[in-house]
Amino acid sequence: MARSLSLLERLGGKTEQRKSSEPPRFQKPEVKPKPESESENLYTETQIQQEREAPVEASAFAGGRRAMTSRNDVMQELKLAIHRRIVDEMTPEEQSTLVRGESAREQIRNIISVYSARELSENTYTLSRGERLSLVDDISNELLGLGPLEPLLQNETITEIMINGPHQIFIEQKGKLKLSDVRFYNNEHLMNIIERILTPLGRRVDESSPLVDARLADGSRVNIIIPPLSLVGPAVTIRKFSKKALSIDDLIGFGTLSDDMATFLEACVKARLNILVSGGTGSGKTTTLNVLSSFIPHTDRIVTIEDAAELKLQQTHVVTLESRPANLEGHGAITIRDLVRNALRMRPDRIIVGEVRSGEALDMLQAMNTGHDGSLTTAHANTPRDVLSRLETMVLMAGMELPVRAVRTQVSSAIDLILQQSRIRDGSRKITYITEVQGMEGDTIILQDLFRYTQDYIDEGGKSVGHFESMGLLPQFMDKFQMNGIDLPPSFFSSGRR
Repeated sequence: MARSLSLLERLGGKTEQRKSSEPPRFQKPEVKPKPESESENLYTETQIQQEREAPVEASAFAGGRRAMTSRNDVMQELKLAIHRRIVDEMTPEEQSTLVRGESAREQIRNIISVYSARELSENTYTLSRGERLSLVDDISNELLGLGPLEPLLQNETITEIMINGPHQIFIEQKGKLKLSDVRFYNNEHLMNIIERILTPLGRRVDESSPLVDARLADGSRVNIIIPPLSLVGPAVTIRKFSKKALSIDDLIGFGTLSDDMATFLEACVKARLNILVSGGTGSGKTTTLNVLSSFIPHTDRIVTIEDAAELKLQQTHVVTLESRPANLEGHGAITIRDLVRNALRMRPDRIIVGEVRSGEALDMLQAMNTGHDGSLTTAHANTPRDVLSRLETMVLMAGMELPVRAVRTQVSSAIDLILQQSRIRDGSRKITYITEVQGMEGDTIILQDLFRYTQDYIDEGGKSVGHFESMGLLPQFMDKFQMNGIDLPPSFFSSGRR
């Protein structure tokens, strides 16, 4: 019995014994009418304040859905009653099945179904077949998965989950932010789920180290920050990783770029140009980087370097490296910069850095300038010109007191092409600029736009309507196309809509 108690206590609920054998009585409280404004499920400042001030029902399984109706209140208490029964009555054989975890999910669901049926038989409250199945699924998720987050993680239309404390969970769906109907019971319940995320990775989060980057088993990226840095309780941001590897055809279908732009980018990757993908948060940089990497020949040796491994390359000869934070004593940290330096000794044909944020930019530029053509990376910036300024700043963060002209020379000779990606107002992602880095003229880096996206107007539905166009300019790296057997005639770059 001690084993089952330790497992079930992780649910964040109560594990005290029943005080009597009398079954719990469930009574429906008065149903309050739901305001019409809530039906849209879009968040406002008023809703946010109401969510923070709303009282929380005492239930160990309050993470299912917001207790907005009496039906939900009763379901939460029913889950608590079943949880207590499992703790009290589970046999040693059932305990051993529970220890097997995810590999025995069906058997565990059957066990939960038995205890649910026993509990329901002792009270007069009736549930439909769908509610019974949902009840078993919710308890299974608490035992085996990430509790209330499981339905959101399994919903492929949801691309991001933002948890602002236990009682507010926002989602990004089809490019729009919405307030979901999911909630946790309290901070302890949420922290238990956070521990489940971090424990398999050997990561930790506590008051001495209150923020951490991690990933889920499917590759989704997770950022966690807890009090005292977060004043709303534990805050978790999950950038979901698509279960299906997107292709260039998918991006064309989404309207991210045009057919001609896709053909051009494929030629650039195969011609071993160094490409920098620039954009803001949530603009789709990593997705684009994944798609670009699919054009790399399978004969190349690729080394990927990331803080939290997100890239999923289709090639066979890939070495994936991931940085490591310091241990409890503050030692043993391995930074992106350390990994970039080490990658140079691993005989890579191409180096892919998930994102450059600081001093590793200098090592990445030097790698591009010393025989590792065809390397790819991303950086945060609003325009192609801005990303060059950011690169200069990041190079100086390496601690080298280099003249500005020397830094700009390194940048202009290393980077061949900049892809600027933006998240449009309607939630769609567009490659707004494909810009060539031509070199230096005096102390200035010369840029030339080859393709760009122009927004024409916003229609009545709030959707951005625009077009891609070629600027009619021939890039200077046409000789690299010819050297690699890629035929793009000059007429391909003629000006006009694409």
